[in-house]
Amino acid sequence: MPFVRISLPKTLSLKTKNNISEAVHQSLIEEFNIPVDDYFHVIEELEFHQIKYPKSYLGISHSEEIVYVQITAGQGRTLEQKRKLYHQIATKISTSTEITINNVIIVLLENNGLENWSFGNGEIQEPKHLKK
Repeated sequence: MPFVRISLPKTLSLKTKNNISEAVHQSLIEEFNIPVDDYFHVIEELEFHQIKYPKSYLGISHSEEIVYVQITAGQGRTLEQKRKLYHQIATKISTSTEITINNVIIVLLENNGLENWSFGNGEIQEPKHLKK
């Protein structure tokens, strides 16, 4: 049940934006074993002056084509799963778009429990055996 927010330059083509979203989704399916229809993404198109980044950080250079991927997901994945996910996302984006692998920034925010999610109807979609 990940929720994904992708922040990127407005100047990128629609095809590139869609390919980035698809790369993230496919990586989540492969590495976090999410269902195919668990596809909740928001793409934020930003002007260059709205995107701040260092030209180099931790020895990694960045340019104006930087893309931020923020994933909110439930807890429970191992460090190895997270490593594989980040690698898959960055690799898939860099091979399907003009974005270079060094310009893919990923942040994973984990939350605990189904009570932190509502997928509609103003309700917590919890298993029936847990409902009171």
